[in-house]
Formats: sequence, C-alpha cells, structure tokens
Amino acid sequence: MTRINDDLFTERNEYRKHILLESEASINPWEQFEYWLEDARREGIKDYNAMSITTINQQGFPNTRVVLLRSFDANGLVFFTNYLSSKGKDIEGNDKVGVNFFWNTLERQIRVHGVIRKISTEESDEYFASRPRESQIAAWASMQSSTLRTREELENAVIHYTTKFDGQTVPRPEHWGGFRIIAHYFEFWQGRPSRLHDRLIYKVDEDFNWFINRLAP
Repeated sequence: MTRINDDLFTERNEYRKHILLESEASINPWEQFEYWLEDARREGIKDYNAMSITTINQQGFPNTRVVLLRSFDANGLVFFTNYLSSKGKDIEGNDKVGVNFFWNTLERQIRVHGVIRKISTEESDEYFASRPRESQIAAWASMQSSTLRTREELENAVIHYTTKFDGQTVPRPEHWGGFRIIAHYFEFWQGRPSRLHDRLIYKVDEDFNWFINRLAP
C-alpha cells in the first residue's frame, strides 16, 4: 500500500490554464479582483467567495479560518461574524489582517493585506434581515468560540430562541455584524508551468494611487 507521505513527496501538477501579464492586467486592483471573482463564479466553483482570513491574537500568534465574502467595492471587502468570537477579539486588539482566495481549478489565488473596521449598524441590519430565519436564530444561539459542554447545550439554545422569537421578526444581536477590510496590498498569483508562476502585486502610495510590480515566483 502506498503511504500518504510517499504521495506528498512526489505529488506534482503543471499549471497551464492561464497567464497574467502586466499588459493584460487592470491598472486598478479592484477591477482585477472583480474579473477573477467573476471567473470563479462562472467556473461553478462551490463557495467561490470563500476566503481565509488571518488575524493576530493577544499572544502574537496568527489565527486563520475561512469566512465568506458578502460584498466588496473600492472601500473594501465585507464579511460578517460574531464580534465576541476569537476573530472578533483578535481584531479588537490588532486591526491588521490578511486574506487569501484560492481557486484550484483556475490555478489562481489572491492575497490581500489591510486594516479592518466594523461596518455601520445599518449595513449589518440590512444583511442580517436578508439571512434565512434559521441562520438568524443561530446568531443568537451560538456564542461563537465559547466552550460547550455538549452538543445538546447548543441545540437547546436554538430551541430557546426559536420559541422566544416565534411569530416575530428576529432582531440582529448587537454582538453580531460586519467587518470591512480596507485593502492596501493585493497579490494576484497565476500558476504557470515549471513553477514559473506569474505574481503581480498592487500597492497603494501616500496619495492612495495604486502601482504594480512583478515578483519572482
């Protein structure tokens, strides 16, 4: 039987689907981001809007987990979470974050660095109202990242809040809402043969103008 370590040692893929040249890339990273996100959507990639976000905890260690991008524009990337979760507490202590999108069937990834801020209560209210009722109840029932004694404890909380809000609109909990990542760095990575990948980075200067550089793979 082949050992998994043998597979890990020899696993190779050649990336040949696309190229990324300065002459073809947008001068604005947000436009380039939209092009690639749309390509991922049209490719039919499940959870194409999934992104890994890294925060820094109070001990100085990075924490990485996957969240879903819910909106974006030139002002930033928006996702939603429990403000009292581990990521919420990390962000409260350190507003610098990184995110990564990876679409293996397109042989692409995007890295973004920036600072993060809470969005307005009105924006959070609007998104919360659009969620399925079960997800709204879950936002009340789950004290995200807290310790549970049993699964039953969580399920009982769901029953409690389902009963509490029976026959009425579920309000948004104050501890749940959105964050916006205000980007100052993008890296667009396109897989190429022989590991000679394309890497274009966008950085913003003091006047908030974007400029492009190429990195060695």
